Amino acid sequence: MTKLRGRRPTIDDVAREAGVSRGTVSRVLNGGHWVSDGAREQVERAIRSTGYRINPHARSLATSRTGSVGFLLTESYERFFADPNFLQILRACADALAEHGMTLILIMADTLEERSRATEYLTSGHVDGALVVSTHRDSQEFLRTLLESRLPVIFAGVPLGFEEQVGHATADDEGGARAMVEHLRSKGRTRLVHIAGPQDTSGGTSRLRAFREVLGDAYADELVAYGDYSRESGRRAMRELISREVPFDAVFCSNDLMAAGAMEVLAAAGIAVPEDVAVAGFDDAPVALETSPPLTTVRQPFDRVSAEMVRLLIDEIDGRPAGRVTLPTEIVERGTV
Repeated sequence: MTKLRGRRPTIDDVAREAGVSRGTVSRVLNGGHWVSDGAREQVERAIRSTGYRINPHARSLATSRTGSVGFLLTESYERFFADPNFLQILRACADALAEHGMTLILIMADTLEERSRATEYLTSGHVDGALVVSTHRDSQEFLRTLLESRLPVIFAGVPLGFEEQVGHATADDEGGARAMVEHLRSKGRTRLVHIAGPQDTSGGTSRLRAFREVLGDAYADELVAYGDYSRESGRRAMRELISREVPFDAVFCSNDLMAAGAMEVLAAAGIAVPEDVAVAGFDDAPVALETSPPLTTVRQPFDRVSAEMVRLLIDEIDGRPAGRVTLPTEIVERGTV
């Protein structure tokens, strides 16, 4: 059968082409439950042959679903565009949802006003669920309201204060940071300092905790300066560490952007990397290949984290309990260690 001309193909057209009942076609379109492999293949061939496309409005009326998912980011627009990790997660989540015929809607919620609007939108039936990225302690009340609405929600990373209450997919922040600090020590670096991320995020706290635990009795608060994951904060933190006149031969940064900023300050101070000071980051963001020399870092599996977020959210939308997944990281050796 060639594709129909002059009108939109219907389920009945697909059923006739496949030689199956209308109900079988409907079951295939809604997940393939209780359909044999042979019948499913016949229906899929018929869909391609007829050019049938699902009517999203009709499916929404029939299933009480919208086919849309919110991508909720509790960060500023400046941070969203400055940090390539967010764009990578957004793209990977959109690709994973597209495989299920679902659309991703970006929702920014940095200010109280934005969070109020986001809550109203997300809990008013416009989406089937939400993927929440980059949560901070000051957003806990907002997140509590969202969770109380019973909307299916999955988080990127472990949301502080809700660790055991919600589903999430995350990289092993603490394990990755511990491996990198141990790697620096295995290279003969004995005086380590740390540029930590914001302590109102799980990534910032976990990576600092790993640094502290590996150093053990050698740890002191003066070995740590704090940033907000931006490049400029890495510069400020590096200047602060240098000004303390605490000798160091390695710096572990909680993300790659801060590591890039720290390297700029080291270069301006005439401190050679890695000859005088080794530098390590976390993320394996594009900036890790742009520094001179290229940055040794901990790779987060952003594509896998995004795919798991989508899988867990669809499970929750379908009525299954919220799941939690932690994925391994790996060290990427380049020229700064």
